[in-house]
Amino acid sequence: MVISITDEARDQVKEMMQDESEGVRLRFGIRGGGCSGLSYSLGFEYDINEELDMVEDVNGIPVVIHNQDAPIIEGTTIDFKQNMMGGGFSIDNPNAIVSCGCGSSFKTKKREGAPEKC
Repeated sequence: MVISITDEARDQVKEMMQDESEGVRLRFGIRGGGCSGLSYSLGFEYDINEELDMVEDVNGIPVVIHNQDAPIIEGTTIDFKQNMMGGGFSIDNPNAIVSCGCGSSFKTKKREGAPEKC
């Protein structure tokens, strides 16, 4: 498996998937931008490209990952944390060597991306 999803994140994703149509998958990847150069992308996906995407079952969640993102996010854990202000997903990527203060932007040793102004 390229990534892991904690039980808390799995439960939250499954709850959110109930509002989607049948056949929905979770797409996780990266895109350029953010303070540090790369940002995470997390959303729902219905269409996959079998040549460009891989689909894995991760803790009971069908996850789509673009093949070129896999080395950058390999070993990443997606968690969901609840606190007094609400809740949110947190991403722990062991390949990230720099992260911004908000935690949603990063860069790796092999890929820096294109930083934007905060």
